[in-house]
Amino acid sequence: MAHTFQRILVTGGCGFIGSNLVRMLRRERPDAHVVNLDALTYAGNPANLADLEGDSGYSFIHGDIRDRATVDRAMDGCDAVMHLAAESHVDRSIIDSLPFVRTNVEGTQVLLDAARARATSSEPVRRFLHVSTDEVYGQLPLDRPDLLFTESTPLAPSSPYSASKAASDMLALAAHHTHGLPVVLTRCSNNFGPYQYPEKVIPLFVTNLMEGGTVPLYGDGRNVRDWLHVEDHCEALLAVAERGADGRVYNIGGNNERTNLQLTRTILELMGLGEDRIVPVADRLGHDLRYAIDATRMREEIGWEPTRSAWPDALLATIEWYRANPGWWEPLKKR
Repeated sequence: MAHTFQRILVTGGCGFIGSNLVRMLRRERPDAHVVNLDALTYAGNPANLADLEGDSGYSFIHGDIRDRATVDRAMDGCDAVMHLAAESHVDRSIIDSLPFVRTNVEGTQVLLDAARARATSSEPVRRFLHVSTDEVYGQLPLDRPDLLFTESTPLAPSSPYSASKAASDMLALAAHHTHGLPVVLTRCSNNFGPYQYPEKVIPLFVTNLMEGGTVPLYGDGRNVRDWLHVEDHCEALLAVAERGADGRVYNIGGNNERTNLQLTRTILELMGLGEDRIVPVADRLGHDLRYAIDATRMREEIGWEPTRSAWPDALLATIEWYRANPGWWEPLKKR
């Protein structure tokens, strides 16, 4: 049975995926009020949702998911929680892991506790969607393209970031198993699209090239990622929130595997530039070889498949968005 929600709390709604989700919710579910709880750390940008200023169906609360009082205030009256707030940059987690543990693990538990406390109230949380990553599965070998991550793949995180996400996944599923909290969990592949913070590979490369610079390519560029357009991801999140089964995990992928070198060459080609712009750099510590998603469960149980992620069109549209919006990304790169 499909759920309908009257008031939805989105955590991390000023981030890349979160802001695209908030915008989609307002467009696709206009009768639902959306509450956005965001701490506005370096990657949380209020400008991402400037177009919703004055929208009576949207409200913003500035606060940290680790603060129970703030979480209780944000969750008040909400019948659904879509939890996206997270520290998410692998390189930053290698340098300093504690913020990842504090936000991704402690913050998730605070949210779960707040949702569970409302179970006997007149306005219980009827859906808690926990958004995770395919990185919790570790890596796949490059020489076995037949191998894909399924929902039953054992967790084997290899970075502090993915380890913190795996821990938060287990806490969310434990809340369902132990307390009956109506949790559903998603694990997605690499996202791309508008409003992505320019430290991530696609906006970093695209904006560097727009500024006349070069692109730093890790190692030999053979590492493989499955690329998913952020709007496909948000559509999938809404579908899982409304139609997913309690306690279930759903993998979300773009059916769009590329090596990092292929990605780089395609960006250069679409921007009319040559491979002389590529600068090889030392590989990331513990760099996972390959991620690839089997999204059969999403297709068969939820009825969802990606429709916006195919290259080169989706990548070209993303490049054109950054080309058209220097006023958004230039201040972020200067900062």
